[in-house]
Amino acid sequence: MGLFQDDFYSTKVTKRRRVFGRVRKAREIWPRSRSSRGLSTLQIATISSVISAFVAVLLFSMITGLPASGKAPHAVAALNSKQVDSAADPYERLVQAAAKVRPTVVSIVNYKDDKKDKSLEESALGSGVIFKKDKGQAFIITNNHVIEGAQELEAVTVNGEMKKAKLVGADKVNDIAILAVDDKNISEVAEMGDSRKLRLGETVLAIGNPLGLGDTLTSGIVSYTNRVVPVSLNQDGVYDWEQEVIQTDAAINEGNSGGALVDLNGKVIGINTMKIADTGVEGLGFAIPVDQVMKTVDELMTHGKIARPYIGIYSMDLNNSYAPLEEDQLKELKLPSGVKEGVVVLDAIGPAQEAGLRLNDVIVKFNDTPIPTTLEMKKFLYDKVKIGDTVKVTFYRDGKEQTTNVKLAEKPDQ
Repeated sequence: MGLFQDDFYSTKVTKRRRVFGRVRKAREIWPRSRSSRGLSTLQIATISSVISAFVAVLLFSMITGLPASGKAPHAVAALNSKQVDSAADPYERLVQAAAKVRPTVVSIVNYKDDKKDKSLEESALGSGVIFKKDKGQAFIITNNHVIEGAQELEAVTVNGEMKKAKLVGADKVNDIAILAVDDKNISEVAEMGDSRKLRLGETVLAIGNPLGLGDTLTSGIVSYTNRVVPVSLNQDGVYDWEQEVIQTDAAINEGNSGGALVDLNGKVIGINTMKIADTGVEGLGFAIPVDQVMKTVDELMTHGKIARPYIGIYSMDLNNSYAPLEEDQLKELKLPSGVKEGVVVLDAIGPAQEAGLRLNDVIVKFNDTPIPTTLEMKKFLYDKVKIGDTVKVTFYRDGKEQTTNVKLAEKPDQ
């Protein structure tokens, strides 16, 4: 059967004869003049070929959007070129991005003792990213926790050259540090991207020194662009700060800290900082967004530290689900029944002591802004006010609400 249930073509002889018979009968009914001859088979074939070619070019133009002119061969060539490009290695961009960034990622060796005979086995290892060269020096971004407690620091370049590094500045809160080395044989610096433009699912690379295996590359995607995770600045198990990070499933292991998280254009979009290591947990790595990193870097390069306001209070949360106060402790505070949240003063020094704050005072407000936890107190101090400002502190002492003014000083070096 044909396409439309019509026997428009058949190889059977009987049907061909029946068709020819119909043709002969038609000629008998409508006789033609002998002098009017029809087109020859060759002429008909030629005309059909021309019409078919025209229709084919017209359809090609409609489908591809390319001009249906005498430039059809060029259009076909362009189409073939696209097909070749689409058939190319889909991982080539990963290769090119890695090749661009690799020379700028170094391994950081933290010698925590001052022995003359130093060994890598007795040192802490991390990673860093060369971001600037100036006046014979190359500058490296890494994490503060990578260089913490160091007696001596070294940076190992991608070609294996070891360089003595000196600390330019560090910030514990943002977990960023800057090192300087001589720039001999260092020709490349990393190009910084824009972490604000990251998209969920975007392919990224992590480059660093995991477990001492320098120059290691892993890949994954952006699992979340701006995850907020709690951290313990003093590593005492009590969460006292929150860090906004990029979440990725690219493998990040011990030693990757301070290394580069890179997009497919070979631009650094984050500094790898941590992972969640627990039984049954995989693919949860985090990097500090490069836009936050560079704000910290600019101040560290200028001042060597981040200047923050300081109130001089050691505290604990009144309503802490991890370490709740016992009944007798709550009774000692003599708080009204409606006070459920606040910050209990354990010790007051510096500005707080000068303003009259003391043990067991329960702070509930700064400048009429509720302060339910120590974390919120730090956020207020770091984000809402500056050094030299005066803050009105509302607190409870022996069950009575009181206020005092505290003039904020610069946080001393720890």
